[in-house]
Amino acid sequence: MSRSGTGGRTVKATETAFAIIEGLEELDGARVTQLAEHLELANSTIHSHLATLYEMGYVVQEGDEYQLASRFLKLGKTAKKRKEAFDLIEPKVKELAEETEERCQFIVEEHGRGVYLHKETGSRAVWTDSGLGKRIYLHATAAGKAVLANLPEEQTNQILDQWGLPALTDNTITDRATLFDELDTIREQGFAVNKEESTEGLRAVGVPIKDSSGRMVGALSVSGPSHRMKGEWFNREIPNLLLGTGNELELNLKYS
Repeated sequence: MSRSGTGGRTVKATETAFAIIEGLEELDGARVTQLAEHLELANSTIHSHLATLYEMGYVVQEGDEYQLASRFLKLGKTAKKRKEAFDLIEPKVKELAEETEERCQFIVEEHGRGVYLHKETGSRAVWTDSGLGKRIYLHATAAGKAVLANLPEEQTNQILDQWGLPALTDNTITDRATLFDELDTIREQGFAVNKEESTEGLRAVGVPIKDSSGRMVGALSVSGPSHRMKGEWFNREIPNLLLGTGNELELNLKYS
């Protein structure tokens, strides 16, 4: 066993089991040999863990291929609704998607990464790799930067120390001083922008959502193709729409 970041101890077998679960998700199902190669583990190790997960109902077997079982749906639903705020935010994500006709999403910060919790697509929305539960780097997205700008500076530095500032496109901010300058601007104006920093051809606007005590709940964002996300629509109308929605949500959270 090894020390964890919280000062506790981690169990290697548990780490392996969850690596197998995540491997099945990444490969969209796999045979024992495929999973063993993917995770660089012995076939016997993979087989033993899969047999246990099968008996517990967390994987199913179709021929010689294993898939994640629907039992995970219940766990995901519980995680998605672990805070009352998440239920209040979900309909607003849908309203924003319908009004802007673009993609709207809500993320939360977990272990220094952003996680998509709610997502809706408007009538003109483009496809992006932003499925529910997907983890993203905070420094390269509008919602992520809105989160970073409203966390304590010490926590932001810890996140950057852990995950760095990897370049996802030519426009990604990869310098910490430059990022902190932008976070200052985000705090002043109340919203963040993403100008093709996570995906080429995609722009977004994001705002933080806080609870009644001022603590971060997560961030809302609207994203769309660069040829539409420009001018007054991108610089004024969407930010004002998001700021208004954010203010309404925070009032609802305060008095709910």
